[in-house]
Amino acid sequence: MSVPVIAFFNNKGGVGMTSLVYHLSWMYADLGMRVVAADLDPQANLTAAFLDDDRLEALWPEGEHPNTIYGYIQPLLQGTGDITSPHLEDVIATQPQLFSSPIALLVGDLLLSSFEDELSDVWPKCLDGNQRAFRVISAFWRIMQEAATIHAANIILMDLGPNLGAINRSALIAADYVIVPLSPDIFSLQGLRNLGPTLRRWRSEWQLRLKQKSATNLELPQGYMQPAGYVVLQHAVRMDRPVKAYDRWIARIPGEYEEYVLGEPVNPLISISNDPHCLALLKHYRSLIPLAQEAHKPIFHLKPADGAIGSHLQAVQSSYQDFKHLAEKIAERTSMSLSRQY
Repeated sequence: MSVPVIAFFNNKGGVGMTSLVYHLSWMYADLGMRVVAADLDPQANLTAAFLDDDRLEALWPEGEHPNTIYGYIQPLLQGTGDITSPHLEDVIATQPQLFSSPIALLVGDLLLSSFEDELSDVWPKCLDGNQRAFRVISAFWRIMQEAATIHAANIILMDLGPNLGAINRSALIAADYVIVPLSPDIFSLQGLRNLGPTLRRWRSEWQLRLKQKSATNLELPQGYMQPAGYVVLQHAVRMDRPVKAYDRWIARIPGEYEEYVLGEPVNPLISISNDPHCLALLKHYRSLIPLAQEAHKPIFHLKPADGAIGSHLQAVQSSYQDFKHLAEKIAERTSMSLSRQY
């Protein structure tokens, strides 16, 4: 049985996708789950959030990068073999090979962008039943599932770059669920209009390709990509309410999500406050971000020693409840049991 993969994706950048994956990884760890955080964004921002510069330099030396997502697919790119067994980076233990931590990181790599052309080339070849094409297209899913087995993980959280290219197509067919981070602005709404039809097209195209797979022992993702809801981030807050300038964009999100992502008729009675697809309206917590980045920890783990004093400490406590509620909501939507963790 495969471990569920939850992708956080919007083809509009700057909406807080990486921050969301980072903080939810820590929150699920707090709730007793074992997590694989998979950095499939060629910008590798999730990896940079988890690891300090010294560790990054060790993982990204000049030449070969055997311990990154790019290193695991190199044999496929070079035509010398299949994926290699993934190295998992323990983001808490001082010795990276000792898996005492509930969070394991699949390390990202800027070199991953060179995989784009290969993925584009082999996509149509799957329709001919080409077995190498299936191996290439399914590489991300197979790497993540092997990582989950090694780590005995309950869940895989996947961070992606903001585009609709071949890398993200192959990453998203590996996803069981897709959560859309949004900002309350026209750019996020336009992103929804592009995202929903593209996901439905990729899903149907992958189902067509699966029918062409010959009888082999190669396991493949099913390409469910089930929409699990959206999260609105980075909205300005005044007196615990969004600033008025953003109200009109927030008001349009439920209808846009229904129409373009779900492909359903718009319910005019649904607002952001009663939309079942809205998983959370998260505050920005601007003042905590620099402290968290300096301490290399999530904002809800900040202590007075990290500079979280006075109103900052109150914001830390508030952020913990916000992310805990979101993690529970996602678990509910994805039929993921947290009962054994409490």
